[in-house]
Amino acid sequence: MTNHGDDALSSRTGAPDGDDQLSENRSLLQQRLAVRELIDTEVSYLHVLQLCASDIRNRLQQLPQGDLDVLFSNIDDIIKVNRRLLHDLQETASREEEQVQLIGNAFLEFQEELEQVYKVYCASYEQALLLVETYRKEPELQREIQGIIEAVLPQAGPSGLSFLLVIPLQRITKYPLLLQKILENTLPDTSAYAALQRATSALQDVVTNINEYKRRKEVASKYTKVEPLSLRERLARINTHTLSKKTTRLSQLLKQEAGLVPRTEDKEFDDLEERFHWVSLCVTELKSNMAAYLDNLEAFLRFRPQDCNLEIPGGPVVQYCYLARDLQLQAFPEFKQQLEAQVWQPLCSLAKALAGPQNLIKKRLDKLLDFERVEEKLLEVGSVTYEEEAARHTYQALNSLLVAELPQFNQLAMRWLGQILCTFVTLQRDLAKQVLQRAEDSLAQLPHHHLSEPAFRKLVEDALGQSSHQLHSFQENFEKVLPPPTTQPLLPGAERQVQALLSKYGPGKLYQVTSNVSGAGTLDLTLPRGHIVALLQNKDTKGNSSRWLVDTGGHRGYVPAGKLEVYHMVPSEEELRGQARPHRDFQHQTPESISAPVPSVPTVTQVVAMYPFVARSSHEVSLQAGQRVTVLEAQDKKGNPEWSLVEVNGQRGYVPSSFLARAPSPAPWGWSLPS
Repeated sequence: MTNHGDDALSSRTGAPDGDDQLSENRSLLQQRLAVRELIDTEVSYLHVLQLCASDIRNRLQQLPQGDLDVLFSNIDDIIKVNRRLLHDLQETASREEEQVQLIGNAFLEFQEELEQVYKVYCASYEQALLLVETYRKEPELQREIQGIIEAVLPQAGPSGLSFLLVIPLQRITKYPLLLQKILENTLPDTSAYAALQRATSALQDVVTNINEYKRRKEVASKYTKVEPLSLRERLARINTHTLSKKTTRLSQLLKQEAGLVPRTEDKEFDDLEERFHWVSLCVTELKSNMAAYLDNLEAFLRFRPQDCNLEIPGGPVVQYCYLARDLQLQAFPEFKQQLEAQVWQPLCSLAKALAGPQNLIKKRLDKLLDFERVEEKLLEVGSVTYEEEAARHTYQALNSLLVAELPQFNQLAMRWLGQILCTFVTLQRDLAKQVLQRAEDSLAQLPHHHLSEPAFRKLVEDALGQSSHQLHSFQENFEKVLPPPTTQPLLPGAERQVQALLSKYGPGKLYQVTSNVSGAGTLDLTLPRGHIVALLQNKDTKGNSSRWLVDTGGHRGYVPAGKLEVYHMVPSEEELRGQARPHRDFQHQTPESISAPVPSVPTVTQVVAMYPFVARSSHEVSLQAGQRVTVLEAQDKKGNPEWSLVEVNGQRGYVPSSFLARAPSPAPWGWSLPS
């Protein structure tokens, strides 16, 4: 009886243990199946990616390279990361007891890399789909693409490119599901459970971050496009909604200027923006200098003294002409071609790449005003409308994107700029080496080639000194027999202008133009022969004494110093009679009473930007050198004359007053400087 009872008790207490064991075995089996599914699908996925990157991409050569870059994006980087991930996953099979924990650790290790590569791919996915839609509008091209894809991947079916493009997106979103499936079949009290739980959470964060990044890129893409709109097109876009937004932003800005509401400070972004403006300024200046360099090189290539009759028989002249002709026909044109391809075009591309970030920074300032207004309302009322909430998210998206990517852009732009400069220096060095190599044979046939460099330098200095002494003697002898200086006749109606200059500067500052002057550069004046000007400075801003700054009585600018001579006042017949028979009341006259009235100059509103200026905030406006500008107010709201309110291409904002010069009048032609 007793033994029978013990057996019955043992049977009753052992039944749950058997069920638990069966459940644990079932979970272990499901866990192994989930692990096998993870690894097998990863192998299949990587195989499809490799087919896309090698076979399909290489066969789609009928598509432009730019289209292929968009369609396949950074698929090569994805393959590298997933190949390493697959290797680590397959390595876990040899350690079956620790396999689940090792899988969790592997995904934790690859978390950042997976987010980085898939973030880039997902951001360009929408643009790739737009290309697919354009291909569908060309039936013949669509059939070719479909045939290539079906030959390599029959399972793609009629979806073709769309099927291939979506595969990486599906894979990155499936990782958390696969890990969750393994986690559900892992006992909570095991050491692998915690690692797998962290890995599942990490991959869910990766998917969330990718979606947020994609949303930010979509918001930013609306503002990176720079559309060259005419004034009429801009006016056509104005409606009640836009006027309301701009009025609200202006009101917010005025409150900040008046100190009624605080301004949002963002030191991190301000530092990034300042660095970006410096990069932009460097690129602009280098592009301007390179354009001038190419123009001078073009002028140099047009000048061919070797083709002229130098009237010097034989000897070194023949060798010089041969060498110069050889360099002019081959070395210098090749240098110019390489310079345009390897320096100028990359520099233009870099300048073009700056437009997108510049527009984003400008839009961020607008959205910041919206954000600040909504934040005020949220504090006061406690709730905002859907549109206002969207405005908050738009600013946050733009600001986060700029803070995250502007440092990378600045670094990349500086590296790009450095490579351009290194290429330019290398081309210059190679040109000098090539010229010396070509000139080596010719130099051996020139006289004095046997002399050392110091001896040859001394010989040249002596020859130049002797020639200079002869020219100086010739000048002295020539001046002894020069006729007395003659005064050019004044232009019709110029008497009042001369009197105005005379009363303002005195006779010692007046000069007369000896021959017609045609202004070729910025701030250069175009003046006829005989025009009277007043000298302001006997050199330009760079210290060049061959260009003098003058005043024409209404405009200021530069003229060649060699085309000016001191103006000698010729008294009129009335003045001569007055000197011979002084007036009785002469002693009662003052200089003001005898001087001619100076004609009044109307207020000038049309000016020209002398220097480029990059706007740093929404209440400033950017300028290009030489751009026409309308001055609305010659001071800011506080009466500070250092800033002027201007209008440029329909946009209003403040610019430094010192960057502006008066616009040229029809006659005389030229630029004017600020008074």
